Amino acid sequence: MAKGRQPILAREGWAHVALSGSAALAVHYYAGWLWALPLWLLFLFIVQFFRDPPRRIPAAPLGVVCPADGRVIAVGDAHDPFLDRSAKRISVFMNVINVHSNRSPTEGRIMERWYRPGSYINAALDKASEENERNALWIQTDEGDDIVVVQVAGLIARRILCDKQPGERIAQGERYGFIRFGSRVDTYLPANSQIKVALGDKVKAGRDIIGFLVH
Repeated sequence: MAKGRQPILAREGWAHVALSGSAALAVHYYAGWLWALPLWLLFLFIVQFFRDPPRRIPAAPLGVVCPADGRVIAVGDAHDPFLDRSAKRISVFMNVINVHSNRSPTEGRIMERWYRPGSYINAALDKASEENERNALWIQTDEGDDIVVVQVAGLIARRILCDKQPGERIAQGERYGFIRFGSRVDTYLPANSQIKVALGDKVKAGRDIIGFLVH
């Protein structure tokens, strides 16, 4: 189970919720509900976007949990550009109605973190993994398996947030970051891993198993 308690509303959204709510309330008070209606709708959208419900992490030996809510848009053999190896890659696309907090696929030690600036093309396109702004964590399990999880910015997403640094330990399913307004997360697993999802599957961060490490 991931450590600590996370508020139902993501802390990354507190300022956005407060500002949009205050603006809607002020216009409602001084100009009436009709003028304030667009602002109330914006406020509701922001609240739903920054929701961050708790997740029960499954007990699955050598299981890899999904790092993001959304839809599987790529799965199969790939080249891991961060560790320069053959790997299995699973990509999950998050649209604006998905929960956007990201969770660690496995327990282990963070060996390295890479940030690479880039473009903001549609995150559903495969080339977004190589061309868009991205933040990657290399996590090594206690059994010596290497997993790389990559936050990728999208067409609208312009802010990748990550709370972890090299040398820190991270728990399976632990919340470690957030991406604002539509994006994707790529997970690179060892090449002999067993994949448990298929194209088009809808998955939940920290709840669904996307693969198993093989020993």
